[in-house]
Amino acid sequence: AESASQVKIFARLAEALGLEEPPRRIEVFDNSHISGTSAVGAMIVAGPDGFEKKHYRKYTIKSETLTPGDDYAMMREVLTRRFARALKEDPERTKGQWPDLVLIDGGAGQLKIACEVFADLGIADVGLAGVAKGPDRNAGRERFFMPGREPFSLEPNDPVLYFLQRLRDEAHRFAIGGHRAKRSAAIGRSQ
Repeated sequence: AESASQVKIFARLAEALGLEEPPRRIEVFDNSHISGTSAVGAMIVAGPDGFEKKHYRKYTIKSETLTPGDDYAMMREVLTRRFARALKEDPERTKGQWPDLVLIDGGAGQLKIACEVFADLGIADVGLAGVAKGPDRNAGRERFFMPGREPFSLEPNDPVLYFLQRLRDEAHRFAIGGHRAKRSAAIGRSQ
């Protein structure tokens, strides 16, 4: 029953986002930091069978030219590292490690960065969407941003909205966990 409902939700997700077919692999990206310190990017993966935790990745933000707290530059670094490696390791996309849909935790600005990274790398066949928290960060009032489409919202009781919230919240949880671990390790380190 759970598998059947996942198939339905993926089909409805494709319809809501205007995808040609239901995604088989969704990657969700988020960043976590406090004023730019202990910055970590995170990627979670979901498929028709649920969360695929063995494919989750944390990215320590390495750029030294980055302005502390620059979420756009952090997102650029994480996406560039993820997809440049994918192009190098699986250019033919035969290993099942390429997403059909990439969700970015953020609005129009983060989506613009993702579009630039994909354009720079020559990736044109992966769906992209930004998920921005609603006014006052209220769940249920999220705005969705996609290239070439006006921002839109889903009905507050739409199961697709709940599913997208779960994906975003899981990415957020994973990113914060990585950030906290990095921050805890730094506390005990001598200057």
